[in-house]
Amino acid sequence: MSYKSDIEIAREAKKRPIQEIGDKLGIPAEHLLPYGHDKAKVGQDFIKSLGDREDGKLILVTAINPTPAGEGKTTTTVGLGDGLNRIGKNAMICIREASLGPNFGMKGGAAGGGYAQVVPMEEMNLHFTGDFHAITSAHSLLSAMIDNHIYWGNELEIDERRVAWRRVVDMNDRALRDIVVSLGGVSNGFPRQTGFDITVASEVMAILCLANDLEDLQKRLGDIIVAYTRERKAIYCRDIGADGAMTVLLKDAMQPNLVQTLENNPAFVHGGPFANIAHGCNSVIATKTALKLADYVVTEAGFGADLGAEKFMNIKCRKAGLAPSVVVLVATVRAMKMNGGVAKADLGAENVEAVNAGCDNLGRHIENLKSFGVPVVVAINHFVNDTDAEVAAVKEYVDGHGAEAIVSRHWELGSEGSADLATRVAEIADADVAAFAPIYPDDMSLFEKIETVAKRIYRADEVLADAKVRNQLRDWEEAGYGDLPVCMAKTQYSFSTDPTLRGAPTGHSVPVREVRLSAGAGFIVVVCGDIMTMPGLPRQPAALSIGLNAEGDVEGLF
Repeated sequence: MSYKSDIEIAREAKKRPIQEIGDKLGIPAEHLLPYGHDKAKVGQDFIKSLGDREDGKLILVTAINPTPAGEGKTTTTVGLGDGLNRIGKNAMICIREASLGPNFGMKGGAAGGGYAQVVPMEEMNLHFTGDFHAITSAHSLLSAMIDNHIYWGNELEIDERRVAWRRVVDMNDRALRDIVVSLGGVSNGFPRQTGFDITVASEVMAILCLANDLEDLQKRLGDIIVAYTRERKAIYCRDIGADGAMTVLLKDAMQPNLVQTLENNPAFVHGGPFANIAHGCNSVIATKTALKLADYVVTEAGFGADLGAEKFMNIKCRKAGLAPSVVVLVATVRAMKMNGGVAKADLGAENVEAVNAGCDNLGRHIENLKSFGVPVVVAINHFVNDTDAEVAAVKEYVDGHGAEAIVSRHWELGSEGSADLATRVAEIADADVAAFAPIYPDDMSLFEKIETVAKRIYRADEVLADAKVRNQLRDWEEAGYGDLPVCMAKTQYSFSTDPTLRGAPTGHSVPVREVRLSAGAGFIVVVCGDIMTMPGLPRQPAALSIGLNAEGDVEGLF
């Protein structure tokens, strides 16, 4: 049986004017800044007026470690939100915006799939409302002002060898990872080595996603450490004088984007930090606003629960004062079989033995999530080739780990297929049984925080860090940054730092390559293994199949 592609389904959507979607949430039309007919930004004045309202229930959707078989975390997030509305609940979803790099590379878009999508799909996966361009521009402005300050006399006495601020672009471009700038003579400045990260790894992106309002945004931007003097004195963004202009560039980007699902339910799509190299959650302002507007808010954290969910709990919830009522852990029978050793080409054949062998990865995530004091429901994202015996094997395994698994067919049937999952999730959320707490305190040393995540979440035996890394962490503690959480940057494909090590490995080590202080965002980035903050394109990038058809419509997007 053939199925329509995601983009074909999205193109057939019967979208409602965005003012009608806003009306569902009680947002007056005058507080919406429309971008066309089907998307709008929500005004800051309206957001501020919601402060006295009671918060709804926060539901986190996360997943097992990604595999080429597919998991469907965003699809499940959208499907669950639609399912909650179908059973009569006032619910909305909050997800991240898509980065252009992965769209044209290998990962694809970030709008869901099948009949559980957010629309307009093409715009969301391309330029959308320009938020990422604004973040790139604000980041680039600071880069330019740093080099300009050095060129015109260097009043702050910046050591050109200790400029910590790299550049960014929202594209996978490995050639820019390590470069030399200001070549070509005296008029071009002082040559130095630097490099590019992808925009979603920018501290500006993290700041926008963690800031509460424009005032908080400017303060955090000012707190960015951009360089050091020869005496190792920190130079901040506010010393360069860029924080005000950067805030101006980010003024509109700070406002959450309102769109709709295929079933015309409201969704905020705002912010987009990667979970393997940043904290991987949508913006705090979007989540907090949604909690004032809806009784249930379904949000997601990027990649597997060892990355996105851990950072959601230890960074976003800690910083924003949030607490999830229930966690939905997405898994697929296909992924279980792949973790059990089945090749992608053979996933269509029933193999209960492989399902059982591959469930260790799922079990590890269940244990980790429960350690945060939050109840866990496993959503089995159904694929059409899944057999009853395979599904039963996953359910039995999950039951043995003190959780329950529910099959959801939202990809194929929309909210009709996710109603059972939505009913159970709402029941658990309403029971108020969660006792959420991060897994380490603020006053623990930075290295101990790294060890806590590595040993309790990754099940590593040890953290390997040389004297340079340990001394740097101690220096930051002495400078007053010891209370910050840690943001682990590692491969998303494994609990370890080896992307080929599937399942639930133990006895491994976590090598720390470098640490970076994101003083404005408020966390320490811990770069582990071979992870890159600037991805490269695969041998056959998705861009090769993206283009316009004879009618001028986009083809080839996932």
